Amino acid sequence: MAALPLLDLFVELCAIPSPSGHEREVADRVRNYLEEELGLSVQEDSAGETVGGDTGNLLTRLPATTSGLPIFLCAHTDTVPPDGALEPVVDEGVVRNAGGTILGSDNKAAIVAMLEAVRRILDDDRPHAGIELVFTPKEEVGLQGAAAFDHTQLVAHTGFVYDQGAAIGEIVLGSPHAYTLDLRFHGRSAHAGMFPEDGRSAVAAASRAIADFRLGRLDHETSANVGVITGGTARNVVPEWCSFEAEIRSHDDEKAADLLREMLETAAFAASLGECELESEVKPSFPGYRLRESDAAVQLAATALRATGFEPRYSLSGGGADANVFNARGLECVNLANGMMEIHTPEEHIAVADLEAMVDVTLALVEAACTTARPM
Repeated sequence: MAALPLLDLFVELCAIPSPSGHEREVADRVRNYLEEELGLSVQEDSAGETVGGDTGNLLTRLPATTSGLPIFLCAHTDTVPPDGALEPVVDEGVVRNAGGTILGSDNKAAIVAMLEAVRRILDDDRPHAGIELVFTPKEEVGLQGAAAFDHTQLVAHTGFVYDQGAAIGEIVLGSPHAYTLDLRFHGRSAHAGMFPEDGRSAVAAASRAIADFRLGRLDHETSANVGVITGGTARNVVPEWCSFEAEIRSHDDEKAADLLREMLETAAFAASLGECELESEVKPSFPGYRLRESDAAVQLAATALRATGFEPRYSLSGGGADANVFNARGLECVNLANGMMEIHTPEEHIAVADLEAMVDVTLALVEAACTTARPM
C-alpha cells in the first residue's frame, strides 16, 4: 500500500478528535501506518490502564544499518480538548482549522514529520545508526504517558521531541519544575438571607487567599496561576465548601519550593480568618531540566538544523514536554521547535513548508548521528 503524502496524512490526523485519554483512533492510525504502510513491528504497553486512558505508548524500532549513535524520536498522540468542529483546511500554504477551535498541530505535526522521515529512510535505503519511535498518550495533562513508559526498553539514550510552538531553529535548553496545588476550604452552610451570621463562607476564604497570592510571571524563571475555582451549592446558601486548582513553575527548584510554602501559608491564614478548615494536596507535575549548548544531543540538533538551512537559537521554555520525563530518567532528550504557531487556541496554524522542513531536519539528525560516536 502506498503511503499517503505528508500533507494528506497531517490533515487526516488533525480531523480526528484526540483529547487526552481519548486517543485511540489517532493511535490506531499511527500504528496502521507503521505496520501496514512501512512494514514495521509496533509494541503497545499498558499505560492506558495505568493513566486512565484508552491508549498506551507505542514503540517501534529500526535496527541500525551502520555505526554511530542510535536516537529515539518522540511525539504525543493527544491534544488539548477541541471546543468546536475539526475542519483542517490549507489556505495559501498554511494549515488552519476552519471549525473555530484548535488545529492539533501540537503534536500531530511532529507525528507526521517523524513518520515521513522514516518512510523516506526505508524507501531510499538510507543508512542509520538505529532509530526508535515513541508515541505517548496524555502528554497534555501532565506528561502521563511518558511517565508510565518503561524507558529501559530503549536502545537509544539520545532523543528528540518536536513540541515547542515557535519557528524552526529554536532549541530548548531547559524546562521548569512544576507543582500542582489542590486546595479545598470547608466552612459552614447557612441560609444567606435569614441566618447569614451562622455561616462561614468557604468562597470568601478561598477568594481572600487567591487575592493575596503572587500570581502571573514573578520573575524570568518563575510563574504561578490559579486556573479553576468551584464552590457552593446555591445562590441563597452561605457556601460551606470551595476548591481551587493552582500551579507553580520555576526553572529554579528552590524558588518553586519557597513559593509553594508561601502559597500554602497564605491559604492557611485566609482559612483561619474565615473560620474555615483547609485541606491541601501538592503534587509534582513534571521535573525540570537544564541542558548546555555543549551537550552532545544539543550539538547534534544544531548540526542538523544548520545542514537544513536553519541557524540554531537557544531558549528556555515555560512549559513541559515529554523531554522533561526522559531527561529526569538519565536520557538526553532535546525539544525542538517545529513551526507550529498559536497552539492551544482557535488561531493555531502551521505552514506546509515547515511540515516539510521538519522532515528534512529529522533526516539530517539521522545522518549526523551516523557520524557521532556512541558513548562508552
